[in-house]
Amino acid sequence: MGPLSGVKIVELFCIGPGPFAAMQLSDMGADVLLVDRPVEQNLGYPDHRYRYMYRNRRSVRFDLKNEQHVEHVLQLVEEADGLIEGFRPGVAERLGLGPDVCLERNPRLVYGRMTGWGQEGPNAQRAGFDANFISASGALWAIGDPDRPPPPPLILAGDLGGGGMYLAMGMIAALYEAQRSGEGQVVDAAIADGALNLMSYVFGNHDGGTWVNERGANVVDGGDWRYGSYRCKDDKFVSIALLQAKFLRAFVHKTGIDFSGLVDPGDRELWPEYRRRMEQLFASRTRDEWTEFFDGPDDNVHPVLDLVEAHDSPQNRDRDAFVEVEGTQQPAPAPRFSRTASEVARPAPRPGEGGADALVEWGFDQATIDSLADQGLLN
Repeated sequence: MGPLSGVKIVELFCIGPGPFAAMQLSDMGADVLLVDRPVEQNLGYPDHRYRYMYRNRRSVRFDLKNEQHVEHVLQLVEEADGLIEGFRPGVAERLGLGPDVCLERNPRLVYGRMTGWGQEGPNAQRAGFDANFISASGALWAIGDPDRPPPPPLILAGDLGGGGMYLAMGMIAALYEAQRSGEGQVVDAAIADGALNLMSYVFGNHDGGTWVNERGANVVDGGDWRYGSYRCKDDKFVSIALLQAKFLRAFVHKTGIDFSGLVDPGDRELWPEYRRRMEQLFASRTRDEWTEFFDGPDDNVHPVLDLVEAHDSPQNRDRDAFVEVEGTQQPAPAPRFSRTASEVARPAPRPGEGGADALVEWGFDQATIDSLADQGLLN
């Protein structure tokens, strides 16, 4: 029922940003058929149900080094609106599944490519992971305390934000354009490109002279005492966002904190003393006591929840921000749609699971399906 209902996507197995992009599309209703490898990959999950980023798919197993199996993939391509691949540059071409071949078979295909560095450039063929890719954008350098090495921001800024989300957005845009023109195209999404694009705010402020080229010395990088996290009496944390004057005034009035002798909250020279007094304040109560204290609509102080606590957050409960799927509690699809709601219709498949039914719907003859099942490639 999602807004992409009726759209058909072939996903060639990869990890990280590729399946995250495919999850976005499948959550929105696209029929994403995952082409798994013939031998199951150990991704470190205790059970296939926990591969959340592979949810809402059915799976077929094809050996992409087998010419007949490559032909099966091309048959899928003929029926598809889009394809996602996450190989290093040139690998899809060597397998016989590059964009030229696929677009010849289906001129309206949107061919989505997901790499770390992009299809060209001196790093194109270099291996890497999230932290490597965001190193080139300045993003990794700008995060963290000035006296410690920059910490990787999970995989949010690179793999998922700079990579998978940009690929999903690019594919949706190209799918929309293809409906009007009848012509497909290649979407070249690179984690390094997306992470750099996400840094537009920071580069704009730096080039405009309002961002200091030092880590932990700016408004939103943990340098400004008015924006960040503070430790409470119980060694838990709260986050604050008091950059706007009206919120800071309300905070000072409500807490009665003593800022005597401190004139300008934006003066970087005074930030250490401001921070010292804030640390003393928050250390006087537990996190939950502060949470109860700051209960007003303009109190920009919130508890920092751990991964277990996030499930029970009143806000998350009220928004149904987690959905139960076969005994798992998964983050719900986002964003929300008023008429064509996204949903989690099925958990991540075992390799080959649901493939037989999918191939029927994708136009394969029964003899081919039976042959693939006899080879143990479909469940």
